[in-house]
Amino acid sequence: MSHIMNGIDTQAMQNLASEIAAAPEKGAALFGVRTTWCGKCRSESRPTTMRLGGVSHDRKGMAVVDEPQELLGDDTGLNPMEMLMTALNGCMTVGYVAGAAARGITLTKLEIKTEGELDLRGFFGLDPLVKPGFDTLRYSVHISGDGTPEQFEEIHQSVMRLSPNRFNVSMPVRLEATLCVE
Repeated sequence: MSHIMNGIDTQAMQNLASEIAAAPEKGAALFGVRTTWCGKCRSESRPTTMRLGGVSHDRKGMAVVDEPQELLGDDTGLNPMEMLMTALNGCMTVGYVAGAAARGITLTKLEIKTEGELDLRGFFGLDPLVKPGFDTLRYSVHISGDGTPEQFEEIHQSVMRLSPNRFNVSMPVRLEATLCVE
């Protein structure tokens, strides 16, 4: 019998959750990235660290950040605001897919649309009363599959409660900065 639902191995997901429940230290996850400036407004970020339960794992991948030409970049990647929304949407997507898979629901569509508005006067320091970031991010989740509306609402509530990046964006996270001039 296949345990694959929406591309997720539900047996492996259950096993991982059981292992973490039995030994909470196995749920400690550390992630790190290194971002390197590539000229103008472009930067590239690559994973440097991924440790789960004290065990290090190699990671691959790269994300390119750039600004649109209208904001002095070359438009070769998403800008930092779009990357923030991408990280939020990507994390919530995992929650919807895994939540549906755990309930035996086959998804036929999942799309999250997010937007936010900010005032660049804050970024440029032109007005001390203008914040440099978003006041609000608005998102809509478009989902379909063989689940009932009630099941999809249950998954939605679970994602809003448990998504790490939704939490990170919606709640204050302490940032500790170190400047290393070389």
